[in-house]
Amino acid sequence: MKLFYLAFAGVLYLASFAGDAFAADTLTIQLKGGPVVIELAPDVAPKHVAQIEALAKKGAYDNVAFHRVIDGFMAQTGDVQYGNMEKGFDKGQVGTGGSDMPNIPAEFSKAPFVRGTVGMARSQDPNSANSQFFIMFADGSFLNGQYTVVGKVVSGMENVDKIKKGEGQNGEVSDPDRMIKVTVGKK
Repeated sequence: MKLFYLAFAGVLYLASFAGDAFAADTLTIQLKGGPVVIELAPDVAPKHVAQIEALAKKGAYDNVAFHRVIDGFMAQTGDVQYGNMEKGFDKGQVGTGGSDMPNIPAEFSKAPFVRGTVGMARSQDPNSANSQFFIMFADGSFLNGQYTVVGKVVSGMENVDKIKKGEGQNGEVSDPDRMIKVTVGKK
């Protein structure tokens, strides 16, 4: 329990909160190898983080494939339209879909793409991010300022490293791993 002293009109009040009321939002992804906890960055990309949280809260990311995984680079997931491995997985279309929510304007920042960074996937149009995101296996400074950073892995990176890698040049994965369950919480 956290205790806070609040002053109103010259009177001091003692307020208590169960847990940390000011903790960062987290996204927890349950993988077959174990959980991955991502600290989201609403201060860096508020619109993107809000969309990810909304999709996670309604279960849209559950059972969605890691459809593009390039060893030494990144693992991409989040195509809720074509990537749900229990409801309508479309191997020919996965990676081209989004969600029923609108695309989000770019929120580029100075946050670097390093191992564990989570960024939003998009098409050639910088304002086309929707539901797909990727987790960096290694540093990728060539992405800096070109893609929106939405968070970073704070635990479970060893589980990200175990995600099945793609075979082709573009990282397409046959029989891909999936996000079993995705939840939003507080750190």
